[in-house]
Amino acid sequence: MTDSPKTYIGRFAPSPTGSLHAGSLVAALASWLDARAHDGIWLVRVEDVDFTRNQAGAAERILQQLTACGLQPDQSPVWQSQREALYQRALDALIRSNHAYPCGCSRADILAVLSAQGRLPARGQEAIYPGTCRNGLQGRRARSWRVRLPEDAGQPLRWSDRRLGAQSQVLSLEVGDFVLKRADGAWAYQLAVVVDDAAQGVTDVVRGEDLAASTARQILLQRLLGLPTPRYLHTPLVRDASGEKLSKHLGAGAFEPGADSLRAALRVLDMPASAPTVAELLAAAVPAWQARWAIAGL
Repeated sequence: MTDSPKTYIGRFAPSPTGSLHAGSLVAALASWLDARAHDGIWLVRVEDVDFTRNQAGAAERILQQLTACGLQPDQSPVWQSQREALYQRALDALIRSNHAYPCGCSRADILAVLSAQGRLPARGQEAIYPGTCRNGLQGRRARSWRVRLPEDAGQPLRWSDRRLGAQSQVLSLEVGDFVLKRADGAWAYQLAVVVDDAAQGVTDVVRGEDLAASTARQILLQRLLGLPTPRYLHTPLVRDASGEKLSKHLGAGAFEPGADSLRAALRVLDMPASAPTVAELLAAAVPAWQARWAIAGL
């Protein structure tokens, strides 16, 4: 845990699967502005636990891009790959409380069951785990670990987003027992992010709107592990000419560090974007962000 007396701690947590694109810059900038507007601490955490997707040198390029845009963390960045003992302790705690179980199903197994039940996911939707291994492996070899949703998961899990307003998700219908540790040994994003946010004392998560759908899962894990729930603000997405969200796996290129890219990101966030330099752009944006997104009591 951080020993800082600050009441606001935010973070930007990129995955080193390539350089940051324009959409990533919007999320990083919003996170930085929110921390600065609340006189808080801003952290950078490199989410590199998915070793199958990491790109050599990407983390260093990301940090260089952030620095070129004036977005420097207040503490040295941390790497998730160096924190695996924390994730194992969290998984062990969930196992002891019967909130996690081993699963022997491959993706093909899951889709075969869902197909037989007439519940195949539509394109772009998640496959909802049918619960095959919930009551035992039935002779299968354990491949992964899954959370065991509690009995009340059939009711909406409700939370409030500072930008999007009231949100809810019925985990049993929309997600199912989701993975905590994958068959290849990689820690799942949902578990790692919850453990790290708590360990770093994060009070506020500001990130792209595409991650809003993960929030209910993370709140559930926070409750099961007895961890605090931060405030959330999900930012607008940057889309390409066809309306698709910019993403690395669809080939979104790196943004060019400097004032022009920063101005474009500020426009997405509806912030002042007319100053000539990076320093002046950020100086004008902080009070504008504070006027719009100030948290009562901070």
